[in-house]
Amino acid sequence: MASTVTPSKDSAATSRPGYGQLLRTRGAWTFLLPGFAARQPFAMLTLSIVLLVQHTTGSYGAAGAVAAVTGVSMALFAPYSGRLADRHGQRAVLVPGVLVHTLSGLALTALALNDAPLWALFAAAVPTGASVPQVGPMVRARWGVKLKGSPLMTTAAAFESVTDEFTFVVGPLLATALCTAVDPAAGLVTEAALTLIGGLLFAAQRGTQPKVAADGDGHARVEHVSALRVPGVRVLIVTFLGIGSVFGGMQVSLAAFTESIGEPGLNGVLYGVFAAGNMLSGIACGAIAWKAAPQRRLVVGYAALALTASVLWTAQSALLLGGLGLLVGMCIAPALITGYTLVESLVPAGARTEAFTWLTGAVALGQAAAVTVAGQLEDRLWDGAGFLVPMGGTVLALATLLALRSRLVPAPRGRTVARGMGHRSPVAVD
Repeated sequence: MASTVTPSKDSAATSRPGYGQLLRTRGAWTFLLPGFAARQPFAMLTLSIVLLVQHTTGSYGAAGAVAAVTGVSMALFAPYSGRLADRHGQRAVLVPGVLVHTLSGLALTALALNDAPLWALFAAAVPTGASVPQVGPMVRARWGVKLKGSPLMTTAAAFESVTDEFTFVVGPLLATALCTAVDPAAGLVTEAALTLIGGLLFAAQRGTQPKVAADGDGHARVEHVSALRVPGVRVLIVTFLGIGSVFGGMQVSLAAFTESIGEPGLNGVLYGVFAAGNMLSGIACGAIAWKAAPQRRLVVGYAALALTASVLWTAQSALLLGGLGLLVGMCIAPALITGYTLVESLVPAGARTEAFTWLTGAVALGQAAAVTVAGQLEDRLWDGAGFLVPMGGTVLALATLLALRSRLVPAPRGRTVARGMGHRSPVAVD
């Protein structure tokens, strides 16, 4: 039975929420460890595809296009996967998902190694992306059950961001090492194997998954309000698209830059430095007792991200690029953490897994678009032209965030949002 954390007044007064208190939450480790194993392949997927297809075709444009199809498919299907998990349970979605992903990933590998035409790679990339297990959103939904009403939710959001970024430190390094030192296909094969093992282990943890709402007959309820109907979620989707443009632009542009200077092995190192900056700032965010409203923190953090991302294209050396990448990474975590934290106050509990997958899907979609555009810029313009993509993506998203930031304010208690309308709950009057 899932438990919730409700700190007493005395404990709240004597200690502020921290990682130690969070990790002592009963039952947390039962889903954290398999969840980490299951999400690790996600950090390897795009880069493994780029390195494999670029090796077999000789074109970053083709490699970026195949990776983009994978990302778009994931972005389109992830919210549907999250909605199914809210309705039928996480295990019911995970088990078939990891099986499909493993088989389609291996099929994509075989097609690439056999010089299949580009359309065939696209055909295999669609199910590969559509079946990516949404483990990160599912872990966040489990935290929501465990920490309902607890001030530890912000700490949990920071912890999850740190975990995500740690995978993006390890994943690119592992994918680069496997593809360059072992075999160009080794990265994608390893990704498929880790998805299968980690996903099935995570799905086996039934005790911590959110309960499925049921009607009086014990059947799952059919009517659910989509998270996409919440105006604040739509604003967060745009901001996360911009974050995805940073990830995608960095992946392709760093690979092209390191190859242009004759040091392809530096690709994983430079991307790891970028992800390490994200991870370190995420740790700091979770340890700070914030007084500023999350809406304000998101605007300030995103402005810093847009500013740092706008100077990446000026780097002329690996050392300078590493320093700028570190700064960009440090600016991403505050925006991600704050965005995920806002979901807790904006979205009803029965739609939060879907909301988290919309945000994760937005990052993937932004990454897919950025990979495509950056690959074309690298092929057609100068080395490093792909770094213009993170600048454009974050600046456009920042403009949208500034214009629509009022929609990030939660609706007053006693009101619910459905079908775009607000409805007051009945109030008893003496």
